[in-house]
Amino acid sequence: MASNIGQRRQLTPDTRPYWDALEQRKLLLHRCQDCGKAHHYPRAHCPFCFGCNLDWEEASGRGSVYSYSVMHRADPPYVMAYIELEEGPVIMSNIVDTPFDKIRIGTPVTIDFISSFGSDSPIAVFKQSDC
Repeated sequence: MASNIGQRRQLTPDTRPYWDALEQRKLLLHRCQDCGKAHHYPRAHCPFCFGCNLDWEEASGRGSVYSYSVMHRADPPYVMAYIELEEGPVIMSNIVDTPFDKIRIGTPVTIDFISSFGSDSPIAVFKQSDC
């Protein structure tokens, strides 16, 4: 099945480690050393306390569906979802390899990586967990 899932890279000095990690099939989050909270998307300041003392950490790749929508009119149809990661941040991604009727709010999911539409660059997507 063809995929129309993809994202445009916005490569800056602040985001380069994120994109480099995706090439290695890893999802990185920023964690603020001032307030201790993790956040996503990559940026120069913590969105919670505005601190600049940020470290990168690899996400566990586990989370749950916070919200989702099935794009039935797309060809082929696909699922856009907000995923609440174990580390706390909620990120927008896609759910793949999961029947649409099996997806529910709270469904446990795990990370996977696929090639972005029109590119060989990997992107992070999620699929229903086995547990």
